[in-house]
Amino acid sequence: MKIVTWNINSVRLRAHHVIEMIDHWQPDIICLQETKTVDETFPTQTFTEQGYIHQHIWGMKSYNGQAILSKLPFHNPRTFDRCGFSDCRHISVTLNDSGIEIHNLYVPAGGDEPDIHINEKYKHKLDFVDEMAKWFKDNYTDTDKLIAVGDFNIAPHEHDVWSHKQLLKVISHTPPETEGLEAMRASLNWVDVGREFVPMHEKLYTWWSYRNRDYKKSNRGRRLDHIWVSPPLKGTLKSYDQLQKMRDVVKPSDHIPVMVEIG
Repeated sequence: MKIVTWNINSVRLRAHHVIEMIDHWQPDIICLQETKTVDETFPTQTFTEQGYIHQHIWGMKSYNGQAILSKLPFHNPRTFDRCGFSDCRHISVTLNDSGIEIHNLYVPAGGDEPDIHINEKYKHKLDFVDEMAKWFKDNYTDTDKLIAVGDFNIAPHEHDVWSHKQLLKVISHTPPETEGLEAMRASLNWVDVGREFVPMHEKLYTWWSYRNRDYKKSNRGRRLDHIWVSPPLKGTLKSYDQLQKMRDVVKPSDHIPVMVEIG
C-alpha cells in the first residue's frame, strides 16, 4: 500500500498536478491539505476518474481544507474541531481490510512573530500541537495501528532546516514548536518515517519558499510534511520517497508530495 501526503495549496488550481503525481507514483491513498475549497466545488469527479472512488473531504472557502482520496474502501470518516475552531484541520478514516486508521493533519502555520503574547496565530499553533498530543494519548495506545500524515508546519530536527542556528527564532523551527511536536510524537511512540529512511545527519526538505526565485540554487528548505506510523506498523515499512520534480512544474505548490509504502 502506497500513501501520499501533499499540501496542494488549492486543489482546484492544481488538480492536474495531482494527476501528474498519480501517473508517476500510482499511490493507493492520497491525503491532501490546504485544498482551499468548499465541498461542493471540490473536483470529486476528476479523482474518481483516476480510480479514487472513496473520498472523504472537508473544506472551507479560500483557507485550509483536507481530503483523503482512496482506491481502497474505508469506513468511519470523521472530522475533528481543534482548539475550539471548526477550520478543517483534522480528518480521519479507517481502512476496511487492515483496520488501519489514517489521520490527516494540517497544523496551523503560526504567523511571523514567535511570541504567544503578541501573536495569536503562534499560540494557536502551540495549542493545536499540545491538544493533539493529549488527544492521541487519551484515545489510543501504542499498540493500535495508526498512520498520521500531513503538513505539520514544523521542522523538528537540526537537518530538517537549511540552517538550524539561523532558524531557531523563525516560526517552524523554534524550540517551543519542536519540543511540542516531540511531545506529540512521544504520545504514542510514533515512528517518524522520513527519519527511518534518511539518517539524521542528512538534510531532508519538503518545502521551499516562493520567495526564493531559484530555490534549487539557494536550497533553503525545511521538512514540514511528515508521515508517522504507530509502533505495530514499523515492521511493515518498505520505502519512503519524495517527488521533488513537482516543485519544478508551472505554478507549483511550495510543498512537494511525500510517500510511504507499507506492506
